[in-house]
Amino acid sequence: MHLNFAISPCPNDTYIFHALKNIQGFAPGIEPVFTFADVEALNAMALSSEPDVCKLSFHAYAHCHNNYRLLGSGSALGHACGPLLISKRKIYPDELRDVHIAIPGKLTTANLLLGIAFPEATRKTEYVFSDIETVVLDGECDAGLIIHENRFTYEKKGLKKIIDLGEWWENKFQLPIPLGGIAIKRSIAPHIAENVEQAIRNSIVYSHTHQSEALAFCRSLSQEMDEKVLQQHINLYVNDYSLDLGEKGRQAINFLFARAIETKIIPNGVEL
Repeated sequence: MHLNFAISPCPNDTYIFHALKNIQGFAPGIEPVFTFADVEALNAMALSSEPDVCKLSFHAYAHCHNNYRLLGSGSALGHACGPLLISKRKIYPDELRDVHIAIPGKLTTANLLLGIAFPEATRKTEYVFSDIETVVLDGECDAGLIIHENRFTYEKKGLKKIIDLGEWWENKFQLPIPLGGIAIKRSIAPHIAENVEQAIRNSIVYSHTHQSEALAFCRSLSQEMDEKVLQQHINLYVNDYSLDLGEKGRQAINFLFARAIETKIIPNGVEL
């Protein structure tokens, strides 16, 4: 079956999907065609019901769950992997009401977490995630909400951490931090969805056992070319939850939705 996949060019996604994308006939019965886009562009595509299978933020999933169902494999969820709020000058969390913040997209889970933790922080401007460090360094914004590999590079650029929102979440709720997942259209037959879920799982295992091959593909699309940063990114975001969300992973996602409903960021009735 011909299926349109939309994922990001970030190393965790390209590592996960390497075999499915690049090995002809890797998943019998599935003919994948891939589109690569920034996380917020992916969220917009999902809201428009464009891809058959899409990487999206859990925040965005809350707004399109009637059209998509979440797969059990391929997710970015775990420990010590949440978004960071950073700045050029020293800023304390209790000062955020008056701070102009660059965010990687309104529907990113990073922005959702910021809204849950600091609902008073409302001065926000959207940028492509890879531009946020520069925006803060240039003084265009007072602070930036960074995701992906930028968590490994901001200190070298002289930027300071205001708060690690993943750390805040884990300390407060004792749950892994849910960031994004892989969703498939509800109109696609359940048995095909199961085949896609297993194919993603098999693709992860393939990358684990063919590291140099998988890393070469990741490197070809990555914003950050430093080998150490690339490997750190994959080690952090591709983990046991990527293979299977499991009960604890689903619990964390539903808890995130419950907190977001409480703070009126997402509509009522959203759960896995």
